[in-house]
Amino acid sequence: MVPKRWAKRAVTRNTIKRQIYALGAEFEPRLMVAAHVVRLRSGFDRKQFVSATSDVLRQAVRAELNQLFRRACVSPSRPAPVVTAPASAESGATPC
Repeated sequence: MVPKRWAKRAVTRNTIKRQIYALGAEFEPRLMVAAHVVRLRSGFDRKQFVSATSDVLRQAVRAELNQLFRRACVSPSRPAPVVTAPASAESGATPC
């Protein structure tokens, strides 16, 4: 999610979203199967990133996203969570 309060221009928000989608696809094989949400929590200053489609902005966003996706990747030392069926499903009872 890229709220307006952190990235005022639509072109900036769209650039950030494209970076999220691109890196998400790149890291997909290493990520645990789940719904992942990326939320922008601080702003991108228009004085620092003059152009919304500048390489500087893309590199800054990509570097930050790389860190986040690396942390979210499933590591061999950390096993994936086990999902168990509820007791009612095991006993053969039908839910209401």
